[in-house]
Amino acid sequence: MRQELLSLPKGLAEDVSRNLVMVARLIDEDPETAYAYSRIALRLASRVAAVREAAGFAAYANQKFSEALAEFRAARRMTGGVELWPVMADCERGMGRPEKALEMAGAPEVQKLDKASQVEMRLVAAGARRDMDQLDAAIVTLQSPELASNSVQPWTARLRYAYADALLAAGREGEAREWFAKTVESDKDGSTDASDRLAEMDGVEFVDALVEDDEPVSATVTEATPEIHAQDEDDDDEDEDEIGSETKDAITDDVDDLDDEESDEDEDDEDDAPHRPQS
Repeated sequence: MRQELLSLPKGLAEDVSRNLVMVARLIDEDPETAYAYSRIALRLASRVAAVREAAGFAAYANQKFSEALAEFRAARRMTGGVELWPVMADCERGMGRPEKALEMAGAPEVQKLDKASQVEMRLVAAGARRDMDQLDAAIVTLQSPELASNSVQPWTARLRYAYADALLAAGREGEAREWFAKTVESDKDGSTDASDRLAEMDGVEFVDALVEDDEPVSATVTEATPEIHAQDEDDDDEDEDEIGSETKDAITDDVDDLDDEESDEDEDDEDDAPHRPQS
């Protein structure tokens, strides 16, 4: 990406870079705001492949699959690479075209993918099979050397989880439990809810510490002032909600201000790059 940005004037490159950093920083926790930053970067440098790719992922995170697919295709035309092939296929799924996703899963481009991307393509293909109510085919699609391996790789937890979930959907509960347990073993960062799924299968129930009338439940471990603790937590949650809302509003206002500034600069035919929104 850095090399691509070097093709831009210094001031413009810095502006684009800042917006791309905000996209990466916010895409998981606040995809809507990340999308707004991506649109700014896109207006500034639409001929940069990294910008088109970032815009695609921001649209994808907001389930704007048609728009995401268009951006991914543009980025691929610019670079000639195949690394976006799996997510492009998943966009086809999101647009209600699982048959097209399966067609892409069998294309020659898949053989050019690295191992991680090939596993991702397998997950997309299995999802497409499930979209078409082909559970048995989805299970077979996930069966692979990567699934059977005892080595834990970045993709291991997600692959095992998808397999366990497909087994459970097919009514194979014993096998599903085994694979949810294997998922928990490999999911060190908690990227899946496999532990919750496993507990649910084992009949473990999680209950709130308080019932509706604010009386402590007899099964709770601590009984000291439960009402006070609950009230403190509610107050903290309200404060966090207010802060989060104010921050998001501030960013949105800054984005709108930047749009106004860009419009003014276009009218004056100035060449200076517009400022990024303030986080």
